[in-house]
Amino acid sequence: MAKNTKQSSAKVSKLAAKTLSDSNSSKISKSLAASVVSQSSTKRETGKEMETKASEVLKSDKYSEDTKTLAASVLSQSNKSR
Repeated sequence: MAKNTKQSSAKVSKLAAKTLSDSNSSKISKSLAASVVSQSSTKRETGKEMETKASEVLKSDKYSEDTKTLAASVLSQSNKSR
């Protein structure tokens, strides 16, 4: 199985931290942000369920650019063989 060694960038990690501390952030954006933070200094990869959520966010027009940025980061750290 191919391992993904990518980590969240400092810029996206900062956005994720801001999202988590914002009481107005949506549940999905906080979920994506938590995934980004958990991958910011480790070699963890995105789970299948989170990959699906992130993919749905990117396909939809109803999410903000910040939420889509978090989703893209999450997907970039997914298992490439899935």
